[in-house]
Amino acid sequence: MGMVNGSGARPLRVLVAGGGIAGQALAFWLTRGGHRVTVVERFPALRATGAQVDLRGQGIEAVERMGLLDTVRGKLVDEAGVAFVDARGRARATIMANTSGRGRQTLTSEYEIMRGDLVRILHDASKDDTEYLFGVSIDGFEQDEQKVIAHFSDGSSGEFDLLVGADGQGSRIRQAILPEGFDPYWRVGIHMAYWFIPRIASDTNVRDTYMVPGGRQIMRRSHNPTETQVYFVMREKSEEASAIHREPVERQREFWASRFRDAGWQTTRFIDGMQTSPFFYSQEIVQVRTDTWSKGRVVLVGDAAHCASPYSGMGISGGLVGAYVLAGEINRHPGDVPTALASYDSVLRPFVDEIQGEVNPCLLRLGMPMTQRAIDAFQAATALACFLHVPDLAARFSKEDRGGSWQLPEKPAPISAV
Repeated sequence: MGMVNGSGARPLRVLVAGGGIAGQALAFWLTRGGHRVTVVERFPALRATGAQVDLRGQGIEAVERMGLLDTVRGKLVDEAGVAFVDARGRARATIMANTSGRGRQTLTSEYEIMRGDLVRILHDASKDDTEYLFGVSIDGFEQDEQKVIAHFSDGSSGEFDLLVGADGQGSRIRQAILPEGFDPYWRVGIHMAYWFIPRIASDTNVRDTYMVPGGRQIMRRSHNPTETQVYFVMREKSEEASAIHREPVERQREFWASRFRDAGWQTTRFIDGMQTSPFFYSQEIVQVRTDTWSKGRVVLVGDAAHCASPYSGMGISGGLVGAYVLAGEINRHPGDVPTALASYDSVLRPFVDEIQGEVNPCLLRLGMPMTQRAIDAFQAATALACFLHVPDLAARFSKEDRGGSWQLPEKPAPISAV
C-alpha cells in the first residue's frame, strides 16, 4: 500500500454499500488512491441485469479517464434511432442518433449499452484491488469523530474510516442519515416497467415508441440477436400506482397487464412474454433531491445522492461523475474526511442541479398525451420536424450535452499508480 499520494496520510478503510455503477466506479478510483475498499452487495451475485442505459457528456469522459472507453465501445448496443409508430406498427416519424461526434446526443445516444454489461466492465476493472462481499447487507451503523462501526446481516461488525451509501434510488443509508420524516423524492407522476422477451424478425435496430390514449406509452428495443426489451410507461398519480413497486412481482405483472391490455399493436405478445422473462422491473420515475449528501463519516453517491430519473438521460453518467468527484476529493484530502466531503458537495452540486433541471414534467406530459387526437397531433408535429431535419440539426449544432458546460475536475488518481 505505502503512503497515499506521498502525503504521509495513512490509507483509509472505506466500506461501500452497493455494487452497482457508482459503487464500483468509486472503488476503482479509491483503490488507485491507495485506500482499502470493501464493497458489500446484498444480492448473492453481481447484479448484472437491467435495461439499456446511455452514456452522455461528462459520463463518456469519466469512462474515458478510467481507460475503459474502448471496452465499453466493444459492448455497445446497435440502436440507430427512435421511431414513433401507429397501431399497425408503421413509423409516423423517426429521429436518428447523432453519430457526427459533435454536439449533443439525441433520444438515442452514440453510447448505448446494457446496464449489465457496464456493471461487468466496472467489476472486471475494480475486482483485483477491491474486496467484494456478496449476499451481505448493512443492518445498521454508529459513528463518532474517528470511525464508523457497521453491523452486517451475517452478524459480524467492522470498523471503517468512511461508509459510502451507493445503494440506489431507495437507499437505506440515506434514510439513516436524513432527518426523520424527510421525503427525498421529487415525483413526476410517471411509472415504468420493463422486461425481456424473445426477439422476432420484425424487431429492428430502431426503437419503436407507441403512444396509447390515457397517457400511456409502449417502447420496444432489441439489444442482441435473441432478446427484445419491452417498456410500459404511464402517467398516473394514484396511491395504488405508487405502492405497486413494493408488491410481489406476480402482483406487479397483473397490475401492468390490466393497465395495458386494451392497448393494441403488439401488446398481447408483450404481456405474454412477461411470464417467462428472466426479470421484471417496476419503478416510479422520481428524482432524489436532498440538500445534504453526508453526515459525519457517512456519505452518499450516485442515485442514492441524486437520482436524476431515466428521463434525464444522465442517471448513469451522473453516477460515474459523482463517484469520480467523491474519490478525487478523498484522494486529495485523505487525512481530513470532513473537508473531502464538504468539497465533494460544493464541486458536484452545480452539475447535479443541471442534470436534474433538464427534467421538465410539463414536457414529459406533452410526450404522453391523454387522447388519440393529441397523439395524432404530437406525431404529425414530430414527423414535420423530422422532415425538416430539426432534431438532427439541433443536436449537431448544440454547444453542449445535458450536463451543460460543467467540467470534470482533474483525475482522482494517476492510473499508473495501480
